[in-house]
Amino acid sequence: MASHRRPKQTSRARVTVLTTAAAAAVVLSSQAANAAPSEKPSKDEVKTKVDKLYEEAEQATEKYNGAKEKQEKLQKEISTIQDNVARGQEELNELRDSIGMAAAAQYRTGSIDSSLQLFLSSDPDDYLDKASTADQLSAQQVEALKKIQEKQRELAQERSEASGKLTDLASTRTELGKKKKEVQAKLAEAQKLLNSLTAAEKAELAAADARASRSSTTRVDLSGATAGSSRAMAAFQAAQSKIGSPYVYGATGPSSFDCSGLTSWAYAQAGVGIPRTSQAQANAGTRIYSQSDLQVGDLVIFYGDLHHVGFYAGNGQVLHAPRTGTVVRYESINNMPFQFGVRI
Repeated sequence: MASHRRPKQTSRARVTVLTTAAAAAVVLSSQAANAAPSEKPSKDEVKTKVDKLYEEAEQATEKYNGAKEKQEKLQKEISTIQDNVARGQEELNELRDSIGMAAAAQYRTGSIDSSLQLFLSSDPDDYLDKASTADQLSAQQVEALKKIQEKQRELAQERSEASGKLTDLASTRTELGKKKKEVQAKLAEAQKLLNSLTAAEKAELAAADARASRSSTTRVDLSGATAGSSRAMAAFQAAQSKIGSPYVYGATGPSSFDCSGLTSWAYAQAGVGIPRTSQAQANAGTRIYSQSDLQVGDLVIFYGDLHHVGFYAGNGQVLHAPRTGTVVRYESINNMPFQFGVRI
C-alpha cells in the first residue's frame, strides 16, 4: 500500500530567515550596481588642491618667519642684558671691595666704626633708612653706599627683565616649532597629491611651470612705467638679479628666497632695512591703493591676510618668489588678489 505521509513543512522561522537574507542580497546587489566607482581626481583637480595647499603653506611660512624674527630679536636683547648684568656685577664688586679695604685698614688699627660695618652688611638699605644712624656717615660714605644701592636695584631689575624675556623666548621657540611642522605638513600633503598623478600628468604640470619660469627670465618691458625712487629702483634691480633662484620657505637669500625674504633682502642691498614678514612690510611705508599709481620698486601686497608680497615691475607685472616648486620670476599682478602697494 502506498504511503500517504504528508511532506515535512519548512519551519516558519527558517522561512523568515531565508526571506530576509534574500531581500538583503537584492538590496546589496542593487546598491552595488548603482554605486559609482571611486574616481581618481583629475590633473586639474589635483593642481587646484595643490595650489591651495601651497597658499596655506605660505600663510604658515609668514607666521614662521615672524616667530623666527622675534626669536632672533629676543636672543639679542637677552645677550645685551646679560652682558650689562655681568658688567654691573663687576662694578658692584669693585665698590664693595673698596669699602672692604677701608674696613680692613681700620680693623688693623682697631678702630673700625659702625658705618663701615654697614658697608659690609648684606642689607645696606635697611641701615640707610635709619635716620639716626645716617648722621654717623660722612658725605663720601653716604655717596658710596648710594652707589651700591643703585647698582643693586639696577641689577635686580635687569635680571628680572632677562627672566621675562627668557620665558617669552621659550614660548616663541615652541610657536616656531609648531609653524615649521605646519608648513612641512602642508608641503607633504601637496607632494602626496602630486605623487598620485601619472608620469604624463606630472610632466604636463612641470612643463607648465617651466614655461612660466622661462617666460619670466626675459626682462619685462618697462617702457612707459613710472620709476620709483633711487633706493626703490636699487632694491628692484637687486631682486632682478635673483630671477631664477628657487623658492624655499624661510629663506632670505642670497641663493634662495621666500616672498618676504626676497623683498627684505633686496631692500637691504639698497641700504634700506625693512621688516622680515609680508604683514609687517605692509605697514613699512605709504600705502598705494590704486594700481595705476604704482611705481617700479613699490612693494605689492596680496591676499586678505597680507601673506604674500612682491615688487611692482611696471606694466601690470610683479617680480616675486611665488611658492614652493617655483623660482623668482615675473608674473601678472592680476594672478593674485591685489590689496595695495607700499612705497618705502
